[in-house]
Amino acid sequence: MDLELTSAQRAARDTARRFAREKLEAIGVECDRTHRFPAAGIEELGRLGILGTFIPENFGGAGLDQVAYALVVEELAVACAATAVIVSAHCSLASWPILGLGSDQMKARFLPKMASGEWLGCFALTEPQAGSDAAGQKTRAVLDGDSYVINGTKNFITNAPQAGVAIVFAMTALDKGHHGISAFAVETSSPGWAVTRVEDKMGIHGAHSAQLSFSDMRVPRENLLMGEGDGFKVAMKTLDGGRIGIAAQAVGIGRAALEASLKYAQERQTFGRPIAQHQAIQFKLADMALNVDIARLLTLRAAALKDAGKPCTKESAMAKLFAAESAMNAATEAIQIHGGYGYTREFKVERYFRDAKITEIYEGTSEIQRLVIAGQVLGR
Repeated sequence: MDLELTSAQRAARDTARRFAREKLEAIGVECDRTHRFPAAGIEELGRLGILGTFIPENFGGAGLDQVAYALVVEELAVACAATAVIVSAHCSLASWPILGLGSDQMKARFLPKMASGEWLGCFALTEPQAGSDAAGQKTRAVLDGDSYVINGTKNFITNAPQAGVAIVFAMTALDKGHHGISAFAVETSSPGWAVTRVEDKMGIHGAHSAQLSFSDMRVPRENLLMGEGDGFKVAMKTLDGGRIGIAAQAVGIGRAALEASLKYAQERQTFGRPIAQHQAIQFKLADMALNVDIARLLTLRAAALKDAGKPCTKESAMAKLFAAESAMNAATEAIQIHGGYGYTREFKVERYFRDAKITEIYEGTSEIQRLVIAGQVLGR
């Protein structure tokens, strides 16, 4: 196995790292405190080509691979986890299904605007009564001439208030369970699309998650992804890649917690010496560094498999599970290392703690990841 990055992968990582250090760190602090969407930062990411990292050049993208994309998301997450998940939802959950599963007409219509950032994307699967149980969908899509008419409600949809395009899931056959779900690429300017509530969340404040309502929203028949009844397949294929994005976000949060803790432990003194010289602190730092590296390697393995066109369901679930739980543990230990200061807004580690928690929940909870992994190793 070759673990050396290509020059293109390094260049993408370094571009994201420079932007994160020079501009995104300040944006992360500001959007966390104000809950404002980091519009200027997202616009610049569009200009830098990051919003179209793996979109081919003929559609206006950078034409890079999933490994480069994972590296980019990690760098963004070190500075601002909210920006990282905005990018992840846009790229993994909205751009990829159009690129990987959409028609040529759909790609030409949507991808150039998504690569440039003119249109931000979102993924509308979750409903008030259908989270981990995707087959519990209540949203309906009824074919009427050359259009589907969609009615229903979606919950916790990241990027929804700012999105120009959404991947929307709806039941086209109520009696067929998950075989009755269909997926559509929807322009959010369509009459009947409405953002009905923006959630007040614990963390990732700059990434807005909203409830959506569809009222007789008409979607052209040609905007159907794959075929009627293939929506569950669309969701599962998309989430394999989406979990790579969230794993990369979690790696970045864990790394940020580690870097802050290393700096603080070498500056803070107790009993006449830096706390980094105390074995108890050294063990915490060693475990944090170990887990960040393991999480990154798991994430890049899953990304490399996806680039090779090989199955990555188990590997992406493993990466997402381990990276998320490691990020939560790293953020918890970072607060412990910082002591009372870590519990204040003066230090960023309390934000890392709040931001890390959601990585154990969205795009499949840790419990769901374990079910996915078990199903794979048991051959189901």
